[in-house]
Amino acid sequence: MRYPPIFQVAAADPGVTALLGVRPMRLYLFGLAPPKPKAPYCVWQVISGAPEIFLAGRPDAEAYSLQVDIYAASAEEARATGHAIEYAVELSATVTGYSGESLETETGLYRYSFDVDWIVQR
Repeated sequence: MRYPPIFQVAAADPGVTALLGVRPMRLYLFGLAPPKPKAPYCVWQVISGAPEIFLAGRPDAEAYSLQVDIYAASAEEARATGHAIEYAVELSATVTGYSGESLETETGLYRYSFDVDWIVQR
């Protein structure tokens, strides 16, 4: 199984790196963010996926749905960071939905969330 190249695509976009940094870039696979990362930061995870279905032969692609969550000190910063990531990935993938916004009571950070569908060639 291959994973969608969200990190590589985001890291190549100057709008994203201006907000999330470069070394390190604060874009983490779920569960791998350090304790209390500097905001803004982003986490992503695969929420579903499956190989393409063919009547004969091995599939040559896999389709994934990702959930992307941005955390920031303000709602404006969370939205701006989310829009930058959306802009970066939309030439390689499809933004399929917006999953809401919230204020995290434990951290005091604002969350902006969206979903992306990505087809990955094997």
